[in-house]
Parts: sequence; C-alpha cells; structure tokens
Amino acid sequence: MKKCDILLKRVDNKIDMPESFYTYQLSPFDAELRNVSRYLTQAIVLEVCTHPKPGLVTRMTTGSHNDMSIMTFAMSSAVLSRAFYELQDIGMAHTGDAKELFGKVRAYGRNAEKELLAVTKGVNTQRGILFAGGILSAAAGFAIKYGLAKTQLVDVVKMMTSGLVRGELETAEEKTDLTAGERLYRRYGITGIRGEVESGFPSVLNKGLPALREAFAGGADLNSALVHTLIALMTVVEDSNVLWRTDVATAEEVKQTAKQIMLLGSVFTDAGKNALQEAEKYFVHKRISPGGSADLLSVTIGLYLLENKEFPVNIF
Repeated sequence: MKKCDILLKRVDNKIDMPESFYTYQLSPFDAELRNVSRYLTQAIVLEVCTHPKPGLVTRMTTGSHNDMSIMTFAMSSAVLSRAFYELQDIGMAHTGDAKELFGKVRAYGRNAEKELLAVTKGVNTQRGILFAGGILSAAAGFAIKYGLAKTQLVDVVKMMTSGLVRGELETAEEKTDLTAGERLYRRYGITGIRGEVESGFPSVLNKGLPALREAFAGGADLNSALVHTLIALMTVVEDSNVLWRTDVATAEEVKQTAKQIMLLGSVFTDAGKNALQEAEKYFVHKRISPGGSADLLSVTIGLYLLENKEFPVNIF
C-alpha cells in the first residue's frame, strides 16, 4: 500500500480535517517531530516540579495527597519516558491507518500502566498523561513515516481517536466493572481525557498554549509561566480527577477560583499571587486535586517545545 493510500483511507470518516492533510507530501517530514518523545519527557518532569499548584504535588509539597510525593513521580516518570520513546517507534513502524495505530497504543498502554503502578507501589501518579502523551508520541511516529508537518500532529491524534468517547464511554452502560472514567461519564456525562484527546486537545490549544505564550511575552520566568498556564487551564478543563475526589459543585468551584485568580492578575500581580496562595490552602483542606489540568499542562509544555524548540527564558 502506498503512503498516500494510507492517509486517503480516512477521507470517508466524519472528522473535519483540512483537505491538505489528505494529500501526500513529497517533502521530508518535519525533523522536529523526532523530538516529541523527549519534549513530553521534559514536560512531565517540569509539570511536577512547578510550584505552587493548588492541591497538586510539586517540588515543595505533596498538595492534597498523602500517598505520593515528588519521589513517587520520579519513579513513574522513568516508565513514562520509555513509553513515549517506544510508542513513537511503534508509530513509525506502523503500516496501517491511524485508527489501527490507536489499537496498538491501547495494547501497549495497558502493560505500561501495570509497570507504572508497580514502581509506585500501586499509587496512580500519571495515568492520564501516559494516555495523552502516549497517543501524541505514536502520532508523531506516524507523522514522521508519512512525511507530515508538525502542525498536523493534532490532526493525526484526532484521526487515531475518532469515535473514542462513543466506543469506550457510551457503551459502558453494558459493563459492570467500570473504570473511574466510565463511572464519571455514567454519573455526570464527563468525557475527561478521552474527550479532550478525541477533540484534538481544545483546552491546550485554546487556553494552555495562549497562556504560556502570554506569560513569556510578559517577562515571566519559567516556573511562573507554567503556574499561569495551569491556572488558565483550570478555568475550562472538565477535570475528572476533581470530580472523582469531590463532586460537581466542587468542580465548578475550582473553575471559578481559577477565573478569579486570572481576573486578579494571576502570577503577575500581588493580588493574584495572594489568591493563588489562598487557593492552595483551600484545595488542600478540601482534598481537591486538579490532576486533569496538570496532565494538560504537560501536553501544553510538550506542544510548545515542538513549536519553538526551547523556552525563551533561562532554566533555573
């Protein structure tokens, strides 16, 4: 099967993709795509180190968690790093279409998740980003193989995961041994990370990346820029981790709290910083942990590096 045939097979589905995507490009692939797995590895380490992050584990605190710390994340991050690299290789070696590649990612992910839980002694630190980052890594490999541009990476992700919510969440009504995500969908209609990935990371593209660019343009250092980006994400993300630990009212409260911090100037003003400190205290008290937003912060960092290769500030 020719390279163009692999891509053109997807025309008949209902994904709204740019017409140019389905035309085989004779030019070489964007070499920067080779670095996606490395960028995602850097992203997950930067995410956990960033401080303050209300309710979340950082280099300074365990947040709302009494079963994990930055040490736990150090153990699991090594598993994720290998997964990202291997899934990128799987994407490069894949000979079917994008939907078939997703099946391979799912199979690999089940084993990687077992290893992740083994090294953390059963603590769930990074399942969400294993899922999202794993798909991105495999998509990068696929894009490399078929000579695509880095700007088409999210389009590949959408092709890979087309019908994911319908296939895994809407059909969960027939199951009895539901996962956390399936339970939340049945109870609240929340699609979580599955919905975010199938839609092409709208929270990242519409909130995360603009916030990160805004922070750097305003002269923020790296840590402050990442805190600002997290808060921006928290204003829109339907965070299944918050819902799992609390309830719908609290999830909405998280969004409103983040919006208030942004209105007060975020990390750029004393009022914003004070509101952030108060949110940290309150989230710990109420055991709120916006882990879904933290996962999407990692995705934001990875895509920013893919776009720019480096940060416009010192790393310290």
